[in-house]
Amino acid sequence: MPLNIRDETVNRLAERLAARRRTNKTDAVRAALENELRRLDEATPLRERLKPLQNRVLRRPATGVEANKAFYDELSENS
Repeated sequence: MPLNIRDETVNRLAERLAARRRTNKTDAVRAALENELRRLDEATPLRERLKPLQNRVLRRPATGVEANKAFYDELSENS
């Protein structure tokens, strides 16, 4: 089934990519879609990217100091 691009911005982007790749718009759109799908498939989930930071924070010893609830409540009211 053919793809009909009716958005002029998308059409211009496809033309720009086709010109840079020295190909036609169909091949440019195909390449862009394939690249985006590959990028999404290879992306590291946020949970995995944050894991080293989480581990580093958890390795620090607890201070034993309780948070001053009134202080933080006052900060929240002023924002």
